[in-house]
Amino acid sequence: MAPNPSCTLMPFSELQLQLDERAAQGLLRQRRTVSGPQAPQLVLDGKPYLSFCSNDYLGLASHPQLVEALQLGAERYGVGAGAAHLVSGHFEAHEQLENELAAFVNKPAALLFSTGYMANLGAVQALTGRDDTVFADKLNHASLNDAMLLSRATVKRYPHCDMEQLAAMLMETKRGRKLICTDAVFSMDGDRAPLPELLGLCEKYDAWLLVDDAHGFGVSGAQGRGSLSFAGVQSPRIIYMATLGKAAGVSGAFVAAEQAVIDTLVNNARSYVYTTATPPALSVALLESLRLIAGGDELRCHLQSLIAQLRAALTGLPWPLMESDTAIQPLLIGENQAALALSMALRERGIWVAAIRPPTVPAGTARLRITLSAAHTASDVDRLTEALYELAQEF
Repeated sequence: MAPNPSCTLMPFSELQLQLDERAAQGLLRQRRTVSGPQAPQLVLDGKPYLSFCSNDYLGLASHPQLVEALQLGAERYGVGAGAAHLVSGHFEAHEQLENELAAFVNKPAALLFSTGYMANLGAVQALTGRDDTVFADKLNHASLNDAMLLSRATVKRYPHCDMEQLAAMLMETKRGRKLICTDAVFSMDGDRAPLPELLGLCEKYDAWLLVDDAHGFGVSGAQGRGSLSFAGVQSPRIIYMATLGKAAGVSGAFVAAEQAVIDTLVNNARSYVYTTATPPALSVALLESLRLIAGGDELRCHLQSLIAQLRAALTGLPWPLMESDTAIQPLLIGENQAALALSMALRERGIWVAAIRPPTVPAGTARLRITLSAAHTASDVDRLTEALYELAQEF
């Protein structure tokens, strides 16, 4: 019997209608193709732009020392790990990097993951279950939100950085493990979690604290050691996650914690156990990146000067900069179409700044997410500033 064409096509017609609706609301996502290395001067879809979109905060993504280290790693280890870490895919370069990462963030042990998303999924799923409770800031990254659902634990979300509400939730939770999950630097707002206060609540209510430092590692704290160093907090209760594809300039992520936590992840974190290890050549590059980060005070100082320059320059715009002392500087626009139009107008002037819209951010808070890098110059910031003031007159 021949298939009914209308039945065959119907599911895809429905999908297209949903996509068309997203487009009408200014919510349709599209990819752009980059030619050449990641840098402030970026070629997108064949056209040159001054980019303020990258999370390459120290400008290491195309650093010649990392390129050379990756090449040497590939010559020594090849280009693939071949198996999961628990089979035959755990190389000496992986082991060395884990040890050095643990020491760098002042933790007893560390475990590499392929991505920050997988690290969060694996950690929360392995450490909590049906009888436990996960407490989460409402502005946490999507990976932490998905991790909570995967864990099957009870989920309690508290208003952004609201320690009073969190304390009340902790107080009323009487059984099971308690895990607080938070971004250290919130990816769309650029502000920081109150880590000392969070740790205080963990100690008072016998909870654990998982800190996602994707946007702090390499940039914040002494020698770029991350947000724990920046906030001056350390505790065995803290489970620390950081990504290696942002300030570190390469790829991957790691979790650092007490040895018992790491051993639990090795045995129970499904996103670690059931996936092929990252190429060991990446670990060779990351070992070099770690050395550049540790010696990168001049890069971090330059980045901070650019942040101060941008914030001082944009005070006269009709759109406010959100409060942030980090490389993430969101310009709050409000409506989706207005944010898209402003992003497009900048693009016509050869400047690339991404418009961020719901559901990534709450409705009515669409924004331009300006991200700065130590690879930018003061002249680059001047060019962005001048363009925004010109557009403020037009809009």
